[in-house]
Amino acid sequence: MSRIGKAIINIPAGVDIKISADNVVTVKGPKGELHQPLKEGFKIKIENNILTVERPNEEKTSRALHGLYRSLINNNVIGVTSGHSTKQELVGVGYKATNAGQVLDLSIGYSHRIMLEVPIEIKLTTVTEKGQNPAIIMESADKQLLGQVAAKIRGFRKPEPYKGKGIRFAGEQLRRKAGKSASKK
Repeated sequence: MSRIGKAIINIPAGVDIKISADNVVTVKGPKGELHQPLKEGFKIKIENNILTVERPNEEKTSRALHGLYRSLINNNVIGVTSGHSTKQELVGVGYKATNAGQVLDLSIGYSHRIMLEVPIEIKLTTVTEKGQNPAIIMESADKQLLGQVAAKIRGFRKPEPYKGKGIRFAGEQLRRKAGKSASKK
């Protein structure tokens, strides 16, 4: 039995979970509504505000998907109640980030600015404080979409290992390299 798959999910007050005939779990809460399709045969049981995921058989693919579906449904429950957020920092001289609505404008050392339209499901804010690196803060109920957009932004200028310049997640530890060694005598 999968340790993650057999773990229960507590359903908080204000969250409504429905399973449709085509095996799609719909989680509705104060921050929105999310859908998670399940492979045929997987069953969801809800008793006394506790949700459990059951797999159809002991095949390798079913065992692999058991914990995955439980984690995805749990992420949806957390997303519609408290939401998910991520913060990215722009480290480098002259790096800037601004937003106008859902359009993110990045100036990160290229000859041109990069404009990215962020999906409407994500709340986007940019912060520029004196003495601090510019930051991009994103909040959403959908953890998958949030991670995808954050990875795309990071991909524009990944942190390099010598000076650490680039776009990184807040609190991320980078492996630094020493660079050129001193001249030998």
